[in-house]
Amino acid sequence: MNTTTNRAYNFNAGPSALPLEVLEVAQKELLDFQNTGMSLMEMSHRSATFEEVHNGAIERLRKIYSIPENYEVLFLQGGASLQFTMIPMNFLQQDQTASYVLTGSWSEKAVKEAKLFGKSVEAASTKENKYKNIPTVEDINFNADDAYVHITSNNTIYGTQWKVFPETGNVPLVADMSSDILSKPVDVSKFGIIYAGAQKNLGPSGVTVVIIRKDLLEKANTNIPTMLKYTTHADNNSLYNTPPTFGIYMLGEVLKWVENQGGLEKIAQNNEEKAALIYDVIDNSNGFYYGHAEEGSRSLMNITFRVADEELEKKFLAEAKAAGFVGLNGHRSVGGCRASTYNAVPREACQALADFMVKFQQDNQ
Repeated sequence: MNTTTNRAYNFNAGPSALPLEVLEVAQKELLDFQNTGMSLMEMSHRSATFEEVHNGAIERLRKIYSIPENYEVLFLQGGASLQFTMIPMNFLQQDQTASYVLTGSWSEKAVKEAKLFGKSVEAASTKENKYKNIPTVEDINFNADDAYVHITSNNTIYGTQWKVFPETGNVPLVADMSSDILSKPVDVSKFGIIYAGAQKNLGPSGVTVVIIRKDLLEKANTNIPTMLKYTTHADNNSLYNTPPTFGIYMLGEVLKWVENQGGLEKIAQNNEEKAALIYDVIDNSNGFYYGHAEEGSRSLMNITFRVADEELEKKFLAEAKAAGFVGLNGHRSVGGCRASTYNAVPREACQALADFMVKFQQDNQ
């Protein structure tokens, strides 16, 4: 437990830790936003006050990520899971194939949805290796006339992450970046679509960010429901219907925090150093702890590991919980342990976990 602020060491996979500074700003502004006499949650989404918040968040995201002008930035709802449906519904034409790279449960769910709308294939998969690694770029098989190639940039359940993104030429590269967006610099121009649920690195749950190239919008299918058309939201600045106003406000405050940290280069450095604290304990434990992901594919966002003895693993998780560490249980589908070290998880929490792991090993060998 962080006794200075009486806050838990939060390693939840999502919804996850938010920067303390952002929470303090929200607390201060909760009842009276900018002397309006109202909470932002009580305001019309058509008001000038909210419009400034909304557009400010879009522009700040454009600046931080150096998003080119030929891309739309959308704030949608439904999470990444709705994007699994919207992407093939909008962009998978009858005479085309969508290629999916399978690296975990979320990419499996994405391709399952795509198959409802047209021909979708596995361009590469590491399932036979229990999703312990990311495929090499050379392993990905797709055709020049494919509708798109879909990847999941970071895999929360298995703890793997793309280090180098594939080059797909004229075929749009689509990336679910829900769990590592804004964790490092990314060349947005290499992608046709980037999408991400906010609840890991961007803010609270309820907002989904979609960064989409404008020429794709011009080619999108039109005979689909209005709310599921990207053009509906692009044409209305994501205000076709009532948006998650408080979530967008919080997202904007998180983006301000990223800027105050020194931008994405500094954020990336911090994330590498935080993850190294925990991976070093695993690597130097002589097998007491062992990771799921192969070293070259390790995630800086989700550190998945096991304790060699099953009963000791249960004891580890119980004692860690008692010591103020939250969210260290692995995903229910795979078990084990998982430390999610997203942007807002402070170095102090990672150091505390590393120290706890060392002491637990010493006490239980």
